[in-house]
Amino acid sequence: MSDGATPLGGATTVQGPADDLAPTDCARKLLAAVRTGDSPDPYLERLAAYDEAALEPLRSDPALALAFWSNCYNAGTQLLLSRRPELYESPLRFVRFFGATAVTVAGTDLSLDAIEHGIVRGTRTKYGLGYLPRVLAGRFERRYRVADPDPRVHFALNCGAASCPAIRVYDADRIDAQLDRATRAYLDATVDHDPETGVVTVPKLFLWYRGDFGGGSGIRDLLREYGAIPDDASPRLRHRDWDWSRAAGKFAD
Repeated sequence: MSDGATPLGGATTVQGPADDLAPTDCARKLLAAVRTGDSPDPYLERLAAYDEAALEPLRSDPALALAFWSNCYNAGTQLLLSRRPELYESPLRFVRFFGATAVTVAGTDLSLDAIEHGIVRGTRTKYGLGYLPRVLAGRFERRYRVADPDPRVHFALNCGAASCPAIRVYDADRIDAQLDRATRAYLDATVDHDPETGVVTVPKLFLWYRGDFGGGSGIRDLLREYGAIPDDASPRLRHRDWDWSRAAGKFAD
């Protein structure tokens, strides 16, 4: 029904800005609203109100899924940082902040951990260096988890720390090129290769999620692919300390 149309009974129905949005468009606009300072509430309410039929395309289209969940994650992080900053500053950050509800999708409350490790990483625990599965996955996670996770998503997700990658708004029809750009930008900013010592210093996430990248050889292959080390180099990996200082609003230009 269009704005201002009058249904039976004479009442006037006025649609909100998110009423007719598909889930991927809603998540994208949510993150855009967070960036510009507009109210995110209409988009949060719409995400919560979808039924699972509306989310069905996410199960069969990896591009849609990556764009949708990346935008939900990054928006959820920024909303938690602004609305509940004490959770991030808590000594129990890894339980309280990452375990708090960040967004609600189709009636299901989702934490940052649930989105990243349960869905985007395909039910893998955040412990065990990327080699161990999560246990006790719920129905929603089993239904929407990504079957073939893309390790480049680690360069798209921002958890609020100073060492995190910059935030971008992702589009399903451009997600591959956007992940390439995010990966290259992050590696350019954080990787240092010293050919004389045969050492390459990389972000700590390469240790935390070593298995996601295919181990040491997979990490070196990725570094070569993005020009962080020469094609003929096979340096030892050294991991840079992670700066957990709270850094809200770290959007890419």
